[in-house]
Amino acid sequence: MAALPPELPPLPALTRAEGAVIDSYLQVLDLLGRINPARGDGTYRGLRAAQALVGRATALRDALALMHERGETELHAETLTRALRVLDGERRARLVAVPPPAEE
Repeated sequence: MAALPPELPPLPALTRAEGAVIDSYLQVLDLLGRINPARGDGTYRGLRAAQALVGRATALRDALALMHERGETELHAETLTRALRVLDGERRARLVAVPPPAEE
């Protein structure tokens, strides 16, 4: 019997709007990672990701606007950082960056 992967830590408690911000932010990161020209993917894949980016950026804007309208004027960085880590945000954000030079 194969060993199961370790269980992920639980997500911190988030408001619905905070959850929408985190979800939308990660989706934007994923799309930007697919568009990243330093990653060497084809133009069609980048084009499709760029087209989808508009909708995801709008969802992120709307989630932040909803928080602001509800009086949630501060982002709780520590809590949101924990959520990003649980949801693999560090790896996903690295896909947006220019990779380090190859060692010779």
